[in-house]
Amino acid sequence: MGSEWVKKLTGECGFELAGVTSAIPTADAGTFQDWARRGLAGEMAYLTDYRAGLRLDPRQLLPSARSIVCVGKLYNGPEPYSTRLFSGFSRQDLGWISRYAWGDDYHDLMRAGLKQLAQRMAEAAGPFEHKICVDTAPLLERSYARLAGLGWIGKNTCLINQKQGSWFFLGELLTSLDLAPDTPPPDRCGTCTRCIDACPTAAIRPSPDSVGWELDARLCISYFTIELREDVPEENRGAMGNHVFGCDICQDVCPWNQRATVSRETGFAPREFAPPLAKLASLTEEEFAEVFRGSPVRRAKYRGFLRNVAIAMGNSGQPEFRAPLARLAESADELVASHARWALAELGKLE
Repeated sequence: MGSEWVKKLTGECGFELAGVTSAIPTADAGTFQDWARRGLAGEMAYLTDYRAGLRLDPRQLLPSARSIVCVGKLYNGPEPYSTRLFSGFSRQDLGWISRYAWGDDYHDLMRAGLKQLAQRMAEAAGPFEHKICVDTAPLLERSYARLAGLGWIGKNTCLINQKQGSWFFLGELLTSLDLAPDTPPPDRCGTCTRCIDACPTAAIRPSPDSVGWELDARLCISYFTIELREDVPEENRGAMGNHVFGCDICQDVCPWNQRATVSRETGFAPREFAPPLAKLASLTEEEFAEVFRGSPVRRAKYRGFLRNVAIAMGNSGQPEFRAPLARLAESADELVASHARWALAELGKLE
């Protein structure tokens, strides 16, 4: 069965990218297993526990699966990239929240669009079995998106589309329909190393075969600010800059994103672009829950978020942050207090 009718429907359901691939294991499965075995996932247990085995074959999620409809939803906004906003010593009073987390939780928007797609497909092709997946499902989604022709996997491990860049959420519809698969595009990173050179923590490193590149999650700023629940290693705190949730640097500097398309999805518009660090440091736990209600930022948890804010203040070089850091240093939560004390010491070095 052809797949062009499916791609037409994906556009009508709000997705900018779409393609089809077969629901079989990918050649990348072994690479993922080796990456996880070497401990590069850090404390992200959901990548290494029983769910790791489920990622190897999509038919473990839907036994009747024959095809995977892969989609991409654009979330890029017109606001400046972090590398421009924080160039030199400007705007060190602001905190950076990763572009993908500015608005509403993408999981809900992606699932709604994929649910609509499944309904539209059933109207056209008749009943079929399916399963909706949006990054929390144990599926090697970037690998399948590449096979479906959505883009290639760059050196920064992000999926890159030649025309529209890498600011995409990925989702999948596993289906029992037998659809004609698409062809993966060529890798167009070439000799460019901008993402590698720009990474403050050197998290992008050569893979063991010395042919490609891989991400050491244990060094990634996104990992430190979102996934890591305890102390951020002191030797890495200075490189985190103003980041309080996630990091966009490797995408900000990517040449394919310099003219990236801007999303029309109002749900991804920022609730507050680059919020002041002083405001973030003053949030009570109840205020944090309210300000970031329905936002991916909630994943960092309140204590982790304040830890991140304290580090950003310590990196800012702004003496006016001594007072809010002194308050955080008196927190009953030692995770928050210890990072605030470190930040105060960093500001003290500037005197």
